[in-house]
Amino acid sequence: MPNGEQGQQQSHGATPAGGQWYPPEWPARIRALAEGSLTPVEPRRAATVMLLRDTPDGPAVHMLRRRTSMAFAGGAYAYPGGGVDPRDEDHLVGWAGPDQEAWAARLGTDPRTAQAIVCSAVRETFEEAGVLLAGETADTVVGDTTGDDWEADRLALVARELSFAEFLDRRGLRLRSDLLGAWARWITPEFEPRRYDTWFFVAALPEGQRTRNASTEADRTVWIRPAEAADGYDKGELLMMPPTISTLRSLEPYGRAAEALAAAPAQDLTPVLAQAALEDGELVLSWPGHDEFTKRVRLGLGGSA
Repeated sequence: MPNGEQGQQQSHGATPAGGQWYPPEWPARIRALAEGSLTPVEPRRAATVMLLRDTPDGPAVHMLRRRTSMAFAGGAYAYPGGGVDPRDEDHLVGWAGPDQEAWAARLGTDPRTAQAIVCSAVRETFEEAGVLLAGETADTVVGDTTGDDWEADRLALVARELSFAEFLDRRGLRLRSDLLGAWARWITPEFEPRRYDTWFFVAALPEGQRTRNASTEADRTVWIRPAEAADGYDKGELLMMPPTISTLRSLEPYGRAAEALAAAPAQDLTPVLAQAALEDGELVLSWPGHDEFTKRVRLGLGGSA
């Protein structure tokens, strides 16, 4: 779930700021980057999906909490998501909705890359939440996906024993790209050792399907209204990364899942990349356009916080 990996490592005791923490390794790595002794890692393409369902009080979003025992971002809330499988660029998958050229224009990539990113969004939602945005025809969606045969295919996808294209072909399904809306794009900061270039999508839970905690990386899943989750973050009760809380806040104005989907084409996909600077003995970390995440850390001797 790379959306939880945008510029945050495990805290190991770092001081919370709202519901967000900053790891103690950052100052030294940022100083090394500024001095030219740290070469940025090439970010891996990834996708994550904000899955919505309507409630009497407005849309709720499906979120997973990473296991607290994990060495990376333990305890952080995120959305289903993961890295792109290169195989999804090579095979023309069953497809419905806007074509690869249209998605390429929207995502700012070439058509093959756009196909892989959209496939990643749909595949990861199935792998981590058990929800599949695909159907036998261009205007249908599969129903319940909780049977043993579905689970066998899901596990094969997780293990990369089965490509997503092979999975769709085997079942005679078409990916429903029209059920997705591209929402945001965040790139892990250059000083991080593991980096992702992540596209965020929004989608509505298909009728007849239900979510479950199918991820080995999560110890809890919840349906929660964006405003409620943001309030938990503000109180320091829910840990989240900048992309997660930012996209949650951006969902708050919408009264129904369909309204959020309709608003997706107007969302700005300009990549958000953190900037780091050393100013008068302080480390200043900021995300352009997202002032709430600006962090100033006083550096001690040796460049540590």
